[in-house]
Amino acid sequence: MCRGERESRDLLGMMERSRSSGNYKNPCLTMHQPWASLLVQGIKRIEGRSWPAPIRGRLWIHAASKVPEPDTIKAMEDFYREIYAVNGITDLKFPEHYPISRLLANLENLILDTGCVEVVGCVTREEVVCWEEVPEGVRLEGQTDFCWLCEQPQKLIVPFEMRGHQGVYNLERKIHEAAVRGLCPVTAPLPVKFPLPDPQDPLSLKPGSLASRPDGSKASEMEKPPSLSAAIAGAQVVAAQFSKKKSGQSITIEEDMPVSTRTRNKSKEKGM
Repeated sequence: MCRGERESRDLLGMMERSRSSGNYKNPCLTMHQPWASLLVQGIKRIEGRSWPAPIRGRLWIHAASKVPEPDTIKAMEDFYREIYAVNGITDLKFPEHYPISRLLANLENLILDTGCVEVVGCVTREEVVCWEEVPEGVRLEGQTDFCWLCEQPQKLIVPFEMRGHQGVYNLERKIHEAAVRGLCPVTAPLPVKFPLPDPQDPLSLKPGSLASRPDGSKASEMEKPPSLSAAIAGAQVVAAQFSKKKSGQSITIEEDMPVSTRTRNKSKEKGM
């Protein structure tokens, strides 16, 4: 089997696992800071993963308990400052602080203290780089195998107690009901509306959907000034600290897989 055939087979396999890991009613994703707040504040528009997005629609964002290092915050703020400057935005306002989860007394509950976004699609990095319909800065955000496309950020005013997990998981019903009442819209510095390949199909933004467009157009990668290249390299370095123990890399959190996929694998190991 040639390399191209293997890559196509692997991509189809990941897409199938993603589709089969559904049954999400109120999906939530735990992310490290500063990425969690950058996403909810509308600064970050693409959530990078090594696996396709298993959901469309509202995705709740939960901040993990790890305190971000000052160098990590600086590297990510430099990254977004540079890619927004590509589109002429030079007065980017970052969060004053990056809240994290915390243990409560002797309980193992964490705090949902960020908010939510709308996942409108998922495409590959190669597709984002060539996507002329979105701002150049957005194309530069695509630094991972799969890019979850996020719109309509909303922040949570009052934190809620909850337990965090890896992968995408469902919020408990009571937490979800309370969280919905505490949402506040966010004014993003450069709101992006990701165009659907098929306006009649809200699920048409998926891996391969842009590469197979009828016009077959492609855009070459833009030339980057030294400051932009340095900012991208710095962001990749700090992101790697959460994935260096795993195969592959993520720009936001250490590698994981959809919850139901892990559950199936554990069941196989136990002979269930």
